[in-house]
Amino acid sequence: MHLTPKRDSKANILVVDDTPDNLRLLSAMLTTQGYEVRKALSGKMALTACQMVLPDVILLDINMPEMDGYEVCRQLKANDSTCRIPVIFISALDDVLDKVKAFDIGGVDYITKPFHGVEVVLRIENQLKLCSLQNQLHQKNILLQKALDDLQTSQVQMIQQEKMAALGQLVAGIAHEVNNPISFIYGNLEYVGQYVQDLINLIEAYQQEYPSPTLKIQEIVKQIDLNFLLNDQQNLMDAMYRGAERIRSIVEALQNFSRLDEAQMKCVNVHEGIDSTVVMLQHRLKKTTNRPAITVFKEYSDLPLVTCYASELNQVFMHLLNNAIDALDESNVNSQLSLANDQGQIHIRTMLTNSDSVKICIADNGPGISESVRSRMFDPFFTTKPPGKGSGLGLAISYQIVVQKHQGKLTCNSLPGQGTEFIVEIPLQQSE
Repeated sequence: MHLTPKRDSKANILVVDDTPDNLRLLSAMLTTQGYEVRKALSGKMALTACQMVLPDVILLDINMPEMDGYEVCRQLKANDSTCRIPVIFISALDDVLDKVKAFDIGGVDYITKPFHGVEVVLRIENQLKLCSLQNQLHQKNILLQKALDDLQTSQVQMIQQEKMAALGQLVAGIAHEVNNPISFIYGNLEYVGQYVQDLINLIEAYQQEYPSPTLKIQEIVKQIDLNFLLNDQQNLMDAMYRGAERIRSIVEALQNFSRLDEAQMKCVNVHEGIDSTVVMLQHRLKKTTNRPAITVFKEYSDLPLVTCYASELNQVFMHLLNNAIDALDESNVNSQLSLANDQGQIHIRTMLTNSDSVKICIADNGPGISESVRSRMFDPFFTTKPPGKGSGLGLAISYQIVVQKHQGKLTCNSLPGQGTEFIVEIPLQQSE
């Protein structure tokens, strides 16, 4: 018989047959062609041989005692480590049903005895080429998937950068525009208070020096209710002081949140970032027609300064708190709030860990998240919100900021009906 020339690179062939003469014949023929050949006289020996060294191709007889070829193939295909090995059946059975069964359980080819050496070698070569092409395709698929992941990551990063730049500029601009007039008002309130007090002192002096005012003055005193005015003016000044101080704190929170001057890593107080974000979201925490006001509880540990990208970490707090508020809004709409009195609550806790890192836990008592949603929540563009209510980027961006930019961890603990907790953990110190 005329066989193909010897192979330059050897392949490992496992020949399984309970007939020694068949084993010797196939072994000699394939060895001559440059293959590395191993032999097995039974199905159990074949399975053991595969565990020791994975063959490139298996030539498998069907009729064998104790364990036939079908069962051997079935067990090979059920094992993750051996399921991809091509199995070529060699049998004297020439019935169509036998061939159908062989292909049905995972065989890739079927050779009928008596066989020709050229046919066996060509069929082996064909399977080796197919395996090589499949491996190449698999590697290309891996590269394509990596390229797709990199592209999505780049898209998210670009969107994040654009959002941060636009938000930072907007917030900083508003803070700057508000800061100038409020500083003027706040700075002059002290003088206004002093001027008013001087006028009051003057009026009181007139009342002492001229205890009997004219009818015209009596009429004016009656019209303006002078006694009430004198008693209430201090309340008005105190209210204006509190209002101005409130505006100043909001402006400070806006500036702290944007941190346009801190694009690089800096040592910051994490609590200031959280507080600023909560101030930014005060309008969403207030009572609405669908739910009562949301209460925010803070349990801050004594933390040192943390080296981080401050503005981006604030963005993470913004996304997580917004998600918590959205969950409580949805819970009230669906009347499924988990805790008593329909009172929405957000708990923010901070703590140091034993591994020189800081943990920030943001938990709500909303409806919770199912496992199917939790497994995909950090994927870019995945959202459970209706169109126009969410882009599916908030958690993906937060994950990149925490995990990739800060070498930290972002995890979620949640069960349906038991609320949701996001845990941000970042090292205290970062390398540039």
